[in-house]
Amino acid sequence: MSDRAQSLPGVTALILALITTGLLAGLFYAYSVSVMIALGKFDDKTFVEVMNKINVVIVNPVFMLSFLGSVGFSIIAGLFFLRSDMRSVLIWIGIGAALNIISLVVSGGFNIPLNNAMAVANDATGPIDYAGLREAFESSWVTWNIVRGLFNTAAIGALGWALVQYGRLTA
Repeated sequence: MSDRAQSLPGVTALILALITTGLLAGLFYAYSVSVMIALGKFDDKTFVEVMNKINVVIVNPVFMLSFLGSVGFSIIAGLFFLRSDMRSVLIWIGIGAALNIISLVVSGGFNIPLNNAMAVANDATGPIDYAGLREAFESSWVTWNIVRGLFNTAAIGALGWALVQYGRLTA
């Protein structure tokens, strides 16, 4: 069996890693250049309520496929290339996987806790300090969203370069 046929599942996983990573980077980019800018034009109550709604509806199978798939498919691709003689491909997959993992850690360590802290407005039984919730959320969340987006964007480059290396080795 040729190297190309032998590594077809790995290449498939690599392509899926690249696609899911691209979708995730695009989502973070869209938030940075449009969603958060638009929400910034609204009053505190509207800002908090809309972000809380977004944070509920975004947890859906399509989003989760890209959110977790970027890491999962990168790792799966790496596992397929682990036993091959295509170390240059494996190295770039490893870099892409590490960058995707860092983005996931940023999300879990910063963005999601900020989302959860602001969600208290949904459960409040008394007066809600919308201005305070927004102040504690907006600037930090936007900063960390850009950071995680940059890591995913770098991962696109690494995973794409892994595909280039694969093409060179199997040409």
